[in-house]
Amino acid sequence: MGYRFSRGLLALGVASLIYPWPPSAWAVSEADRFWLVGERAFADRLYSVSRRSLERFVKRFPDEPRAAEATLLLGKSRFALGDFQHALDNFRRAQRFSPLPGGAEEARFWEAETLFRLKRYGEARAVYDALLAANAAAPVAPDAMYGLAWSDLELKRPERAAAAFRQLLDAWPASPLVPSTTFYLARTLVELKRPGEAIPLLALFVDRHPSHSLAPDAQYLLGWSRLATGKTSEGLRDLREFVAGHPRHELVVPARHAIADALLRQGTKPELAQEYQSLIAQSPATAKGLYDAGLIAQSLGRPKDAEAVWRRLGAEFPDHPLVARAFLELAHGAFERSQFREAAALAKPASESGDEGVRVDALLLIGESELKQKRYPPALKAFQAAAATEGIDAALRFRALAGSGLAHEELRQWQEAAKLYAEVAAESPDKTLKQWAKERLAAVRAKAKPPAKPRAEKPNS
Repeated sequence: MGYRFSRGLLALGVASLIYPWPPSAWAVSEADRFWLVGERAFADRLYSVSRRSLERFVKRFPDEPRAAEATLLLGKSRFALGDFQHALDNFRRAQRFSPLPGGAEEARFWEAETLFRLKRYGEARAVYDALLAANAAAPVAPDAMYGLAWSDLELKRPERAAAAFRQLLDAWPASPLVPSTTFYLARTLVELKRPGEAIPLLALFVDRHPSHSLAPDAQYLLGWSRLATGKTSEGLRDLREFVAGHPRHELVVPARHAIADALLRQGTKPELAQEYQSLIAQSPATAKGLYDAGLIAQSLGRPKDAEAVWRRLGAEFPDHPLVARAFLELAHGAFERSQFREAAALAKPASESGDEGVRVDALLLIGESELKQKRYPPALKAFQAAAATEGIDAALRFRALAGSGLAHEELRQWQEAAKLYAEVAAESPDKTLKQWAKERLAAVRAKAKPPAKPRAEKPNS
């Protein structure tokens, strides 16, 4: 008769390889061993090991004094592993224990966090709110207020979100959440078209948290807000410092456009022209300088100068990432002039960029340019490549799917077109695109429907 081991003992044996026990430790109970492995593994971020050990603990020892804490910790392990639905069950079950070590607020907070990750924002907000109403002095209260604010943002309630962010700053000025709360409050105020209120918050953030991951975004937003409130010289200074300090940031291009637009609004075309000349005459030339010169030429309404300087950029710095952006700018210009063949050709090198944003934009432009030329197979290929890009923004993905559907329709591939139109019509966040897809879906279904057979005439008797 062979030896048989339970799954629990097998898991414990594997865990013992990670956490070896001293000889005396084997005298402790099985409950102690499962608990110690689960707790230690969680602390070491070995969440799969922690989950397996704690699952066995709560199943075998439901009445053990540490069952409440083990249930809560099991929920945290599952949360860390992205198993949100089971984590939610654990957090709710933990709240039924009395007393719960550390109080019920922690389990309630994690319930709300899990609901937020499940995109059940209304339910998450209700739990955050109830927690704060019950005990605004709980250790997790600042985090709960932050979660409440973000729930309001997701629920498209920016006024409420701004109020919650302000309350966090007022009630917990020493919280580690203060920097990010300051930034997101300011950003929310900008979105509410109240940039004047955002300026002191952003200036404080930039001054106090220069090494924070959001510092570049804050500096850009500060410059933008100052421009929006008529503080042009300060706004230009902020944006220029942002561009100089973070040349590869995704907001550099809009910052450059904002600088040029501000100068144009002030009627300072001579200043722009002077800056353009200084950039193209710079020795030695830099890729960034040539790219900026092209942007300024565009702002001055001189597309030929922009094209010339960007072609120079491609010739002198062929491997620089800004070359792809420059060709994309050229392609957009050609498309706006209805030069669709040239637009597709100019966008081709940009479609091979390592920058996913540039690449997707270029592929979409190629697809739209080919559609305009009634070249449907290459249009379909470009749209499909854009839609298949990992991590693509939802709005861009549905735009690519809509383009693919249109190419299939023009190729008389009704079934493929209908499938894509149906997906866009059902899930696109863009109401205009959604309605367009519904109309195209109806049209395709009508085209695909076989003609009705003529009714046979009754023979004469």
